[in-house]
Amino acid sequence: MEQGSTFDLYNLPKDCFWNILYVILTSPRDACRLSFVSTVFRSVADSDLVWERFFPPDIQQILSSSVSPFPATYSSKKELFLHVCNNPFLIDRGTKTFALEKCSGKKCYMIGARELCIIWSNTPRYWTWRPLPESRFSEVAELLEVCWLEIICRMETRLLSPNTTYGAYLVFMFTERAYGFVNQLVEVSVKLAGGGNEEGEVTTKRKSVYLDPEERQREQEGQVPKERGDGHWMEIEMGEFFINEISGGEDGVVEMILKEVKDLNWKSGLIIQGIELRPKEN
Repeated sequence: MEQGSTFDLYNLPKDCFWNILYVILTSPRDACRLSFVSTVFRSVADSDLVWERFFPPDIQQILSSSVSPFPATYSSKKELFLHVCNNPFLIDRGTKTFALEKCSGKKCYMIGARELCIIWSNTPRYWTWRPLPESRFSEVAELLEVCWLEIICRMETRLLSPNTTYGAYLVFMFTERAYGFVNQLVEVSVKLAGGGNEEGEVTTKRKSVYLDPEERQREQEGQVPKERGDGHWMEIEMGEFFINEISGGEDGVVEMILKEVKDLNWKSGLIIQGIELRPKEN
């Protein structure tokens, strides 16, 4: 090409042009942005071959575990991708929900209350199980009265997206007659074990938080819950952890714990929907 002349990308052979854009489009966000450049760019950015790359390798296995029959036909892979992002669906006999994070295509899960280990949850005096229209799941756990509060959740890291930092969030609400949580710290921790750690080595992160949303003076410290976008539920971050290629192996496990077992004051009115694991923003 002579000095001073201009290079027109559109004059490239079609296959060469397509291959260049295929390499550039490394995330759903890239594809969406590039589709606004021109009709030529859009034809590549919206193609099934591009959007198929944004699904996890085991997406067909996950879709097949859906509790409700998953729609078999979509006009494009992009349409299917966006549907999975915007509509978390029940899997594993209704004990979890699955979705994809829209900007990255990373996996998101919510583990329902029935899949959690909630101490005393099967004793009707302390906890009750009931349906709630606002919940994704068929039932939630409602605290009637306990002094010993402890909730444990375990998840195999092989189910999560590799090379990803995840946040773990307790999703909950209070009844109108809730008590025992004002000015009450609860301990939360995230423990990552196995999957490449040395034998016996465990990575644990602990912190104390408030479940009472009125503790506004603690907001800057990340110690109070935030409202979720659905307008019904709140969430509190229990901690974060990183899944790399090794920790995402067959034997890796992440364990999340929330407990208040020191002050032993009586508590009531806490409703647990589940614990959500989702990628954290960079």
